[in-house]
Amino acid sequence: MSNPFRSTRIFFGEMTAELKKASWPTPSELRDSTVVVIVASIILGLFTGISDFSLYQVVDLFTSWVS
Repeated sequence: MSNPFRSTRIFFGEMTAELKKASWPTPSELRDSTVVVIVASIILGLFTGISDFSLYQVVDLFTSWVS
């Protein structure tokens, strides 16, 4: 029977080695990326809201003509 603690120790050792190989963003890169994500989210939200409102108005106009 294999020791479960040995495989866990190997897993965490390999995970630590891989995380050390990763390139982590600098604080300025992280800030810039965060600003880009927030601005893109706001633009997408505005586009979705305006599209929803416009389509609602068109559907409401057509249904008022029918009834």
